[in-house]
Amino acid sequence: MIEVSTAIEKLIAAVRPTAATERVAVTDGLDLVLAADIVSGVDVPPADNSAMDGYAYCFADGESNHFQLPLSQRIPAGTAPQPLAPSSAARIFTGGEIPPGADTVAMQENCTEQDGVVTINNPRAGANIRPKGQDIQSGQTVLAAGTRLRPQEMGLLSSIGIKTVEVFKPLRVAIFSTGDELVEPGEPLQPGQIYNSNRATLTGLIQSLGMTPVDLGTVPDNLAATVAVLKKAAAETDIVLSAGGVSVGDEDYVKNALLELGSIDFWKVAIKPGKPLAFGQIAETPFIGLPGNPASVFVTFMILARPFLLASQGVKKPLTQSLKATALFEKAGEKREVYLRARITGEGVEIYPNQSSGVLSSACWGELFVRQPAGQSIAIGDLVDVLPYEL
Repeated sequence: MIEVSTAIEKLIAAVRPTAATERVAVTDGLDLVLAADIVSGVDVPPADNSAMDGYAYCFADGESNHFQLPLSQRIPAGTAPQPLAPSSAARIFTGGEIPPGADTVAMQENCTEQDGVVTINNPRAGANIRPKGQDIQSGQTVLAAGTRLRPQEMGLLSSIGIKTVEVFKPLRVAIFSTGDELVEPGEPLQPGQIYNSNRATLTGLIQSLGMTPVDLGTVPDNLAATVAVLKKAAAETDIVLSAGGVSVGDEDYVKNALLELGSIDFWKVAIKPGKPLAFGQIAETPFIGLPGNPASVFVTFMILARPFLLASQGVKKPLTQSLKATALFEKAGEKREVYLRARITGEGVEIYPNQSSGVLSSACWGELFVRQPAGQSIAIGDLVDVLPYEL
């Protein structure tokens, strides 16, 4: 077995990032990856503007007039102001552009208006103005190539007037399950059978990365069928993922099929759950063989397969950054590095009571992993590494 960190290093080293790009609308860009740097052609905001509903004025003029100033204009957001008349104030609304000659905005709660004259209480010089370019300056690189677009990046692009962006084309990722015991949801169960949850899990995980899953179904437990599906997957997609069939049982055929068609870089990883995990090549197409137990599929995808997929899609920072939390549980150390399904409470982090590799409900209950290094026990009050599910 190789260590988890070694497996990740080998996976990242083997990445051949996609070069194919396409132009899409920003509003269609969720989870896609920028193929070029984005440089702003505008300032945001484009001019000084008011952070409050209130009154814009020149502070020095206010001092000279005991902070009682006649109103000379009204400035709603979206209208161009006139230069401020000397020793006057302008009624202004949130987002309204500051008129030339004004340098302060008094919020309306601190003002009284009567007969066209505003009296300003508690004046503060320079208050309540958002300066031009406070958020973004023209010529600034706001997003780098390799950035994965989240809703906030989509909004940022729109804020600088960008309608379309060049992104890497989404990878096509083949998925299939192995096992004669698997039955598709909706079908009646016979003795010895279980429903196939891995198919839906992998479909959703790949879609969540902005990639296209290519579902090749469930493969019978025999070598010929396994070879056939691997050939088809390698010919039609960019990366191949399987669930099951990579252990050492008599009915596990993925390893032998992979050796017949290509090569294996590594086969076992010192991770729990999920020790049997294969990585190799089918001709020029990368292959990752995940274990078959449902919780193992979830854990090994998130920890090992996801960084590889993201890096292949052109993401510059594909690894989840760990955080620290206080353990609310005790757990003895194990020979392998353990990824415990967990969630944050008000006091720290707690783990699901049953961490079995077959308990998929633990992943639904949780929101992050606690990483337990090999050979290290965890006591209540210890600071532990946690990795959120979300990137």
